[in-house]
Amino acid sequence: MKSKKNIQPINFDLVEKWLENYCLDPLTTQDDLTQFRIDLYETDQEWIVEALLNEYNSSEIKVFIEDHKLVITAVKSSTPSNQQKKERTIEFPFEVINQKVSANYINGILEVLISKNEKGSGKNCYITLP
Repeated sequence: MKSKKNIQPINFDLVEKWLENYCLDPLTTQDDLTQFRIDLYETDQEWIVEALLNEYNSSEIKVFIEDHKLVITAVKSSTPSNQQKKERTIEFPFEVINQKVSANYINGILEVLISKNEKGSGKNCYITLP
């Protein structure tokens, strides 16, 4: 019989501190300028990651969750030898794979929703954009 991995409850105080530190980190600002801008929001039900990707189509954007990380990759390909790739990785203080994650892309803004209450698959995976 396989044993299920112990899923730890999310420590919301730790997440609050992480969110504050992330927003004050100078590297975050640098990545906003050199890669693409990301904003983080919190509601009662979810954490929201917004990425400003005006110059990309939804087919050029990939969203991957891996353990504690959310990886957003955008690849603009004018020719095979001239690919323009931008990527941001956000590391969370909890396992993102254990939460329900969904995404949508409207008017150049990618919105990734991470549920606080609904559980996810517990596996690394790509999130499909509608």
